[in-house]
Amino acid sequence: MAIITSHTLNGSNGTHAGSITVMLKNLNENRKLFQTKMDVGGRLNKIVHPDEINENSTYELIFQTGKYWKNVYNDVNKNIVDEIVIRFKMPDKNKKYHFPIILSQNSYSTWWSHGE
Repeated sequence: MAIITSHTLNGSNGTHAGSITVMLKNLNENRKLFQTKMDVGGRLNKIVHPDEINENSTYELIFQTGKYWKNVYNDVNKNIVDEIVIRFKMPDKNKKYHFPIILSQNSYSTWWSHGE
């Protein structure tokens, strides 16, 4: 089974960016695999069973950050980035796919960090 993890950090003040809604979709099959919220510490840890993975498909991990920033600053006009979308493949059905994100109101930085 694959494991999808993330850790979101607020780049404006160095705190954890928690309670962000996250969704994983298989784009080729137009199918949602899960929708959940990050914990209060900004962590995501979800298992994706091998029978739900197609190594030829493209997946989309969507972080709904607009609501997070509205709650933090209570001013929607300070934020133009409503979602962070990461598109990737899962060629190994038994790998850990970790996507840390440092986010600010109008930008973000992410990368893939994998584990065995």
